[in-house]
Amino acid sequence: MVQASVDNEAQEAVLALLAARAPDGSVCPSEVARAITRGPNWRSAMPTVHATIDGMLAENLVQLSWKGEPLARRKGPYRIGTAIKN
Repeated sequence: MVQASVDNEAQEAVLALLAARAPDGSVCPSEVARAITRGPNWRSAMPTVHATIDGMLAENLVQLSWKGEPLARRKGPYRIGTAIKN
């Protein structure tokens, strides 16, 4: 299994954006990219965001969904939510 690379700045941005939302709210990966990019080239940060999300998902720090349906892994479009703790 390939270990996902978590970028600390991206992880902090994910957690801060989620903390600012309702408990059941979610964020778009592009919001994270915009938060860590100082300028109009936020798309260049998307690979970093995706890798960070993969790592956070592996650590059960976030959960993913699309159109209200949970996703077990990142594939295609997705939203990021706070992981449900058992």
